[in-house]
Amino acid sequence: MKLKKTAINLTVLLLTLVIGLLLCEFASRLVLNPADYLSVGMVKDPIFGAIPAPTARAGFDALGFRNRFVAKTADIVAIGDSQTYGNAATMDDSWPYVLGRLTGQRVYNMGLGGYGPNQYLELLKTKALGLKPRMILCGLSVTDDFDNAYHLTYGLDHWAYLRTLPDVKVDFDRWDTDSEPSSPGPGKALRVWLSRHSVVYQLVFHTGLGDRLKGKVQISNAAQLYPGMATSLVLPEHHIEEAFQPVANLHGLDQDRQSVQEGMRITFELLREMDEICRQNHIQFVVVVIPTKEMVFSKYLEHNSQIALSSVVDKLLHDERVALDRTFKFMSDSDIAYIDPLPALQQSAEQGLFTKSAGDMHPNKNGYRIIAEATSEGLKQRDANKRP
Repeated sequence: MKLKKTAINLTVLLLTLVIGLLLCEFASRLVLNPADYLSVGMVKDPIFGAIPAPTARAGFDALGFRNRFVAKTADIVAIGDSQTYGNAATMDDSWPYVLGRLTGQRVYNMGLGGYGPNQYLELLKTKALGLKPRMILCGLSVTDDFDNAYHLTYGLDHWAYLRTLPDVKVDFDRWDTDSEPSSPGPGKALRVWLSRHSVVYQLVFHTGLGDRLKGKVQISNAAQLYPGMATSLVLPEHHIEEAFQPVANLHGLDQDRQSVQEGMRITFELLREMDEICRQNHIQFVVVVIPTKEMVFSKYLEHNSQIALSSVVDKLLHDERVALDRTFKFMSDSDIAYIDPLPALQQSAEQGLFTKSAGDMHPNKNGYRIIAEATSEGLKQRDANKRP
């Protein structure tokens, strides 16, 4: 009898906890925007590589993008990857939304994590044109867009027309759509599921003071947490406390790698096609070139023997400058408009522009604001130059 009573009490307690959590989840979704907290689950697609899963629509619009609704029209459509999506910031703090407030224009955000130039072209043709914008902004992230272009072109047959290398086949799946999460640790699959479906879980474990303290510890110990992959730069006198992942970034910019050279060629082909489609539809096409975090802090990182992986950082900075020069020359020769926010980011490097983490290299809301301000100024300058 006593055992039965204990079982009943435990069942009641469990049900109370479940109901309480469900009520908290419901309340949090009423008060907060789920798209500011939930990560996006992806499913495989033969053209895009992956698209948001039907279950990943909480807080997102009917097309699966990070907007409150799909407008009938938009003045500006921004297409890009996670840096345009606004990883590590709220929807309203992503650079397309900040740009909208600065310019008074209706800006629609089509950024998605893991996307690259191939997806940008497909989004432009199948989604963006339908919004009848007067301008399309392409957020070109030099961190990994060249690498993404190579992998999708040689990984999906839809893009075979862009190939020039014979007998090359690569894995295009940047989203692990075919497998369970590969990171070690107990309950990883459950934690990933919760990150995609529970605002309460994200609030408790991935925001607030605890997360900021964890970030400070990560930055101070980046080289130990990610041996051979990460380094730190701590300069209290300059208000700089940052971690970097130069090995991963060099992978996507190494000018000695055939795949990077090919990825750049493919990217230029796709940008040319996007620009031509925009011209045919009387739409302005402008590329916003987003640099690596290392380039933003190059003044403090380059030839700095006091940091771990200094030779890798120097190689990355050298190769990124080569890549940027080639990209700017291509766009100038092709009469494709572009905006370079790097000078503005470098001038503001001491203002805390990036996520406080050793594993996440995305800008924070301050960094996205600088990108938006530089873009706004660049667009004003373009308009001024057009006037007689």
